[in-house]
Amino acid sequence: MTTPPALLIAGHGTRDDAGAEAFRDFVRELGRRHPELPVAGGFIELSPPPLGEAVAELVERGARRFAAVPLMLVSAGHAKGDIPAALAREKERHSGISYTYGRPLGPHPALLSVLERRLAEAVDPSWDPAGVTVLLVGRGSTDPDANAEVFKAARLLWEGRGYAGVETAFVSLAAPDVPGGLDRCARLGARRVVVLPYFLFTGILPDRVRLQTQEWAAAHPETEVRSADVIGPEPELLDLVWERYEEAVKGDLRMNCDSCVYRIALPGFEDKVGQPQQPHFHPDDDGHHHGHHHGHGHAHSHAH
Repeated sequence: MTTPPALLIAGHGTRDDAGAEAFRDFVRELGRRHPELPVAGGFIELSPPPLGEAVAELVERGARRFAAVPLMLVSAGHAKGDIPAALAREKERHSGISYTYGRPLGPHPALLSVLERRLAEAVDPSWDPAGVTVLLVGRGSTDPDANAEVFKAARLLWEGRGYAGVETAFVSLAAPDVPGGLDRCARLGARRVVVLPYFLFTGILPDRVRLQTQEWAAAHPETEVRSADVIGPEPELLDLVWERYEEAVKGDLRMNCDSCVYRIALPGFEDKVGQPQQPHFHPDDDGHHHGHHHGHGHAHSHAH
């Protein structure tokens, strides 16, 4: 019987200790759920353990083949470039290993169900959804395709659920920001707004969303504003990561490339097309010895 590939979980990384520990707990829970295969997880930046250390752990446990799943909601620079580049580097470090690469998590109906639950927890049960506007707040990226994915999630969340509307904002790198998104809701006539962070775990950025929401609400007492919680390590998320693992093992990746800056010349991003792949190094990864490979060049290295 062929041994199934090991499961490698790749995370963003965060300066928030609780957020990093939530990721590590999540990886441990996946390992408990699937004792039949080695499971490990690591970060691209900011938090230990680095991705290279997780690969080394899998190799020490006897794994030679593994499937990597990005624990990320949208396919931005990390998922499109940094992780594939890091995996290519690990192939050089560890002779004889091979890997397949899964796709990011959202927007998936299972996660939309969790988001709907978070909204229900945040609102007064007596509120009519038709009188509630939702502001879905994503991480934000310099990649327009990644930002568009958050808008897609917002539309899918709105469909069939009866809310007055689901608007979109970003906490960094992209407009509108949280105050701008709340201003838009108010201009559209919203009297009740729920700010819903499109994040998997707690961290610096979700905390910033909540703080900016509180500041805006204090300055606009005519609008009732509630903050919802992040998605969190729900059973749906554990099941979805396993689904992405199985897709990767089968080679069923279905990656969206129609509007990717590394393949298509989008206005203002023409210089990105065909950029060479370079790893994203960071201080937590002490295994790199190639000082000339710094920077953020991303390549489009997933299957088409």
